[in-house]
Amino acid sequence: MEVKWKTCWRVALTGFVLWLLIHYWDSFAHVMGLAVSAAVPLLIGCVIAYVVNILMTFYETHLFGERVGSKAKKAARPVCMLLAFCSIVLIIYIIVRAIVPELVQCVQILLKDVPKALQDLMQWAEEEFAISQWCGQSEALQDGGSMDMQEMLKKIVSVLLTGLGGALQTTVGVVSSLFSGVTTFILALIFAIYLLAGKEKLHGQCETLLGHYLPEKVNHKVHYVLGVLNQSFHSFIVGQCVEAVIIGVLCMIGMWILRIPYAVMVGCLIGFTALIPIAGAYIGAIVSAFLIFTVSPFKAVVFLIFLVILQQVESNLIYPRVVGTAIGLPGIWVLAAVVIGGGTLGIAGMLLGVPLASTVYRLLYQDVHKGDGSETEPDAVKHALRN
Repeated sequence: MEVKWKTCWRVALTGFVLWLLIHYWDSFAHVMGLAVSAAVPLLIGCVIAYVVNILMTFYETHLFGERVGSKAKKAARPVCMLLAFCSIVLIIYIIVRAIVPELVQCVQILLKDVPKALQDLMQWAEEEFAISQWCGQSEALQDGGSMDMQEMLKKIVSVLLTGLGGALQTTVGVVSSLFSGVTTFILALIFAIYLLAGKEKLHGQCETLLGHYLPEKVNHKVHYVLGVLNQSFHSFIVGQCVEAVIIGVLCMIGMWILRIPYAVMVGCLIGFTALIPIAGAYIGAIVSAFLIFTVSPFKAVVFLIFLVILQQVESNLIYPRVVGTAIGLPGIWVLAAVVIGGGTLGIAGMLLGVPLASTVYRLLYQDVHKGDGSETEPDAVKHALRN
């Protein structure tokens, strides 16, 4: 077998690069961390652009049609982009408007009732356990001991200075974090607008780049994998949002019928937490039950029973039809994706785990049952990749 010098150089270069990565892994990880931190606004902008693009494409298709010319589509792009952003802002405003007033009322009830409840608890603890006997200072005073006033003043001054220093440091930290967050969001928003405005040009440049540096067969497979990934995320986002709206509205209507307080706020909260697969239902149930408990413990129990029934209906009828069919992932793998993603990246991992698992599942299924998936690329994947 003839060995080519070009192949030897590639193997040697690959081995040398691997040795560098292993030997200087800490430095490499530090540099990569700095690069990712610097690119956070761009990554957030990509996420914003991807989500907004779903609505923008919907408006372009239904308001202007797919057969409009390039000039008309270029003129329609700013209008549809503005409509998409306005739709998202309007949804956020409606949710905040529905939650904040009732949440303020709930906090007022807590501030009114909690001190009395704590006083009753302290009185019960004193009667049952005589906690005053555990206070060393009271024993010292009962024995006729006296406190050094100068030492006490020093302690008071020290506590005040420590408290003021901590408060000042906390305030500076909060203001700095707020300014950094606002700056990051503005940069991400600007980058997202640029991506949405020139997505066709960017897509063409990526096509040219991949076609120039990758062999034709590899390029075709990369396109197929990206198409499946895009279709999985698109289907998951749309299906999860529709499912969240359905369960939120059903929860609100059921609470109105059962005369359970905070129907609007809890309905919005349940719908919002339903965006997180599986675990979101339990998070929303715990928080909502606690809020209702501040008004009526009995109605909190009624709410939990009602929500358990609603979750059964949602899990067996709504979710499989709205989300399960769209992502094409069996329930056991949805649970596995949520658990692994949540343990790795928290809530973000729960959201990303399901579409990523759906992509891997579909690619493996296609490869096992139909051989090379790139040879049977469906039209839906091609359409998703173009959008």
